[in-house]
Amino acid sequence: MKNWKDVVAHRQFRYLDHSGQNYFHGKSYTALTSFAVDDVLSLFARSGEAVPAIRLWVHPDTVVLGIPDSRLPYLEEGIRLLADRGYQTIVRNSGGLAVALDAGVLNMSLVLPDVKEISIHDCYEAMVSFIRYILRDLTNGIEAYEIVGSYCPGDFDLSIGGRKFAGISQRRVRDGAAIQIYLDVEGKDRKRAELIRDFYDVAKKGEETRFDYPHVDPAVMASLSELLGVELSVDAMKERVLQGVRDASDQIVTDDFSDDELVQFEKRYAQMMKRNEKVAEMQ
Repeated sequence: MKNWKDVVAHRQFRYLDHSGQNYFHGKSYTALTSFAVDDVLSLFARSGEAVPAIRLWVHPDTVVLGIPDSRLPYLEEGIRLLADRGYQTIVRNSGGLAVALDAGVLNMSLVLPDVKEISIHDCYEAMVSFIRYILRDLTNGIEAYEIVGSYCPGDFDLSIGGRKFAGISQRRVRDGAAIQIYLDVEGKDRKRAELIRDFYDVAKKGEETRFDYPHVDPAVMASLSELLGVELSVDAMKERVLQGVRDASDQIVTDDFSDDELVQFEKRYAQMMKRNEKVAEMQ
């Protein structure tokens, strides 16, 4: 397992806590905005010009679909079901499948510069080792392998005792990589899984498809609070992340976007809006 400190060799970190924001430079701060922000951070992550960044984000009652989900045969009916249950839907531009977000889910993006010589696998392992590090006083039982029956299954699902609490995706833009993780920290973990199960039931209707969509079993998913037997809040988890960054760096900077970054943000945001036009019309 690649240690995250081996991958993150810089001694300076950029730390951005966007978890409490409602707006970002004139735009509503939705999950759609978040993926545009990560693209910009990756775009500017060039050798000699950028340091690693960690960004935290929380969005209320949102289902984030993967690109394959947008090809489901009865997608519109699935999105209407989500809307009826009070969830906004967007399609992201990174890998993976449908994920349910709400106030009990902490999302974290680790943005690494100059990844031409760093493998995709090593970037995933860096995120796994970071999560293990910041939870080391609570558990040594975090495993990384695909949890069959979970939503958004993948080789780097994080679980304790065979029950998944986190999933990781990765997107590379030029020389930068955004390794993104959702952490089911607290709250309605079973309802999240039931929601995604019902979405696939309605959007697929049992039809044969080229892509192998998951058969979601809510019993294989749980929150960190439940798995650890402690009342772990999103705010407490944010503090653990920040302390982990402090342990790995000599300096933390919290700079807002530069003028150049804002120019690119407008472009990436427009691309995300374009990608989501059809989904927006279905809600």
